[in-house]
Amino acid sequence: MKNDITVEELVKTFGLLPHPEGGFFKETYRDARKIEKEALPEKFKGDRNISTAIYFLLPKGTKSRLHRIHADEVWHFYLGGSLTIVQIAPDGKMEKITLGSDVNKDEKLQYVVPAGYWFGAYPNEGGQFSLVGCTVSPGFDFADFEMGKREELLKQYPNAQKEIEFLTDAS
Repeated sequence: MKNDITVEELVKTFGLLPHPEGGFFKETYRDARKIEKEALPEKFKGDRNISTAIYFLLPKGTKSRLHRIHADEVWHFYLGGSLTIVQIAPDGKMEKITLGSDVNKDEKLQYVVPAGYWFGAYPNEGGQFSLVGCTVSPGFDFADFEMGKREELLKQYPNAQKEIEFLTDAS
């Protein structure tokens, strides 16, 4: 793949579609095998595929709005500029992690967002896009996906006001 690829070329090449949280995505893997509901924690309301994976593209100026899911999500860096993942733990601790290829600057090639954490992301200055992958196990299902509501999150996590306001829509 050439180094000067554009967002439009990536969308076309990988068949990416708009994602509800922002950016573009394409599911690349869904294990056909299932984990039965009875073997999963109570928060899962049905059977789940063992694992799923997607490509996820955030063009410059876009963001992945705060959301949470019931499973751990592994982020993998692929192409473009670095991005920042913002996560808020259930106890309110907020962290920022840089996903990128410059390991000498403490950028991570992979990072795991724990289940139940609120999280979102945005491309950092200097790049035209960030192309990453996300792997979820048990597999992703929109039944396990919750978008953050600004007012509710601000009440729960006032220490993360700036990040919440940036990574949510006004309601």
